[in-house]
Amino acid sequence: MKAAYFEQYGPAEVLQFGEQPTPILKANQILVRVRASSVNPIDWKVRSGELKILTGRSFPKIPGRDVAGEVAAVGDNVTRFRIGDRVYGMPNDGVGGANAEYALLFETGAAFIPEQLSFEQAGAVPLAAITALQGLYTHGRLLSGDRVLINGASGGVGSFAVQIAKALGAGEVTGVCSTTHKELVQTLGATRVLNRDEYDFTQDRSRYDLIFDAAGKSSFMASRAALRRNGRYVTTMPDPAGFVVNAVATAFSDKSQHMFMAKESGPDLSLISAWLQQGLIKPIITKNLPLHSIAEAHRLSEKGGTPGKIVLTIE
Repeated sequence: MKAAYFEQYGPAEVLQFGEQPTPILKANQILVRVRASSVNPIDWKVRSGELKILTGRSFPKIPGRDVAGEVAAVGDNVTRFRIGDRVYGMPNDGVGGANAEYALLFETGAAFIPEQLSFEQAGAVPLAAITALQGLYTHGRLLSGDRVLINGASGGVGSFAVQIAKALGAGEVTGVCSTTHKELVQTLGATRVLNRDEYDFTQDRSRYDLIFDAAGKSSFMASRAALRRNGRYVTTMPDPAGFVVNAVATAFSDKSQHMFMAKESGPDLSLISAWLQQGLIKPIITKNLPLHSIAEAHRLSEKGGTPGKIVLTIE
């Protein structure tokens, strides 16, 4: 099969495009003919070697955490899906595997693509939307009426987080982003939009029940004064150097911090699919590139400042 891959850690230039073995199907998996995937920050962090303590030194590695396509084969124990079904989900092999003609999904982690979504739109959804949902609900314990702040509100995760916070019943959603993307964040449903370069949300004393730092640009220590009683600070970007300090701080506070990495979840993705079907949330796509242009896509993502997702299509 054709795939994007790398044989050593390094800059975007280490990415290659060529033949790789088709993955071997297991009994509880489905083999997906990938039509679209996308680029997430985790992809270039793995490629650069930033996470090599977790991803190891076996090569080649195929990046990509979002799969959208058609079922090409099903494992012996699979009952929910049939060949030809339009499905999407997150590969969970620790590295990715989505940026290829074929990829594997566990049956329990896959979901049907809503009818009105194209493969390109679906390819922008799984990792970012699941991260937003698990950050806000599973770890952030968002309650109806809560005041929520999303830092990095125009990014891949942040743009979903604004919409999902509204879908979960948040009373006030504040988005933090650049002035360039203020209008976009407003259209997603944010009640307030703050310019990250002109306004320091950590100075909003006792305003928020939940702060979801989708950009990884703040910390619990910096943000805790902005949290109300029993407030929660959630981030997907753990700071090892500050973890102990933050842990000590939470031990003597009614406020809490939560660091996590998204886990594949068919039920979570099915809920997201229902919201997509109802029009309550939508993917934001800033650029669509062919898979062989993956190095360009990684460079754009690393540079930052692009709203929503960069999608990679496979013909």
